[in-house]
Amino acid sequence: MIGGIGSEEMAKYPFLSETGEYFRSQHLSLEDFGTAPDLAPFVEKAYERVLCARDGRPYRPGAGGSGGGGGATAEAALQKEIFSFLLAVVLIKLSKSNMLVHRFSMQEARTAERLLESDLRVSGAPSGRIYLTRDRLHARSLAAAIIHDISKVRISAPAESRLSQGASVAEGDDWTVSVFDYVTRAVHFHEQEWDLVNRRVHGGAVFLTSHEVVRLVRKEIEGFIRARMNSMAASEVYPNFERHVRELTEWARANQPRYVESSEYPPCIKHAIDTLERGENLPHSGRFMLATYLLQRGQSVAEIAPLFRNAPDYNERVTTYQLRNIAGESGGTRYSCPSCEKVRSHDLCFAVPACDHITTPLQFGRKRAR
Repeated sequence: MIGGIGSEEMAKYPFLSETGEYFRSQHLSLEDFGTAPDLAPFVEKAYERVLCARDGRPYRPGAGGSGGGGGATAEAALQKEIFSFLLAVVLIKLSKSNMLVHRFSMQEARTAERLLESDLRVSGAPSGRIYLTRDRLHARSLAAAIIHDISKVRISAPAESRLSQGASVAEGDDWTVSVFDYVTRAVHFHEQEWDLVNRRVHGGAVFLTSHEVVRLVRKEIEGFIRARMNSMAASEVYPNFERHVRELTEWARANQPRYVESSEYPPCIKHAIDTLERGENLPHSGRFMLATYLLQRGQSVAEIAPLFRNAPDYNERVTTYQLRNIAGESGGTRYSCPSCEKVRSHDLCFAVPACDHITTPLQFGRKRAR
């Protein structure tokens, strides 16, 4: 449990355990939301939240302290935001679609990342100095506590500990994490800037910006939200849920992935393809491995791009751009398939006896020379 969380913070981060306590404190049940006409707008907002995730549209939490209607109206808007997450999970679980579970957890994780990064960031004055007000200190402290609750990674702001409210510091790195916490997560990143040798390190701590802190724990944020979804029990299909559940179920049935026969591929590549076909999230390193492997096997960007269509964050334009860059069509550098050692370091290896003595997935299936 995290202290200092009010309804405004719960509306921003509704996946925290505190929202369950808040729900129970309101003496409302799922049956109330599923049957009471005056609570139907809560279900409608939840359904819109699911549709944003389903269709890949960004979800922008609509709660806020202002609204022109006074404190009661603002509190009602925050309450609707909190409950919309919980009800969205109920609708998804009733639809029994794993694809929607993955898309929704991905969408909510990306929303959480954006908000956490905003809360971690300090505000800069025109002079180039950074000023920490009481509200900013509270937001930063709370965001750091949420990250620790989700990932067990403890972050700190060294300069901030020497300041009082209203003081300023020169602009620079915002946060530090221990070398151990950094290395165990950054090892899965492909970009060179995440190599420890390219980071500023002092006293056993690695300096990171707010954006980098959130990026470092991205996988754990999504995993936390998915675990929260899985822990929530479904309910009956009450009247207020019925139409939405039916439409989501029909969509899931119509978009049931068609599996690609991949028995000829090495197990790491087969696993990557199967992950995408199930509508689950494949990490960046897995996507890079799959793209480089298929490109070196002679497939074109146009042939490879459809494999990513069921990814929770699929964007056709971005996918094509990234594949063309990997293929060397836009950046000039054609990337090679990573070695088996690199694949293992990214937890993407699912070796079988036929993998013995190979050093790259491209060698799978070739008979060893006598």
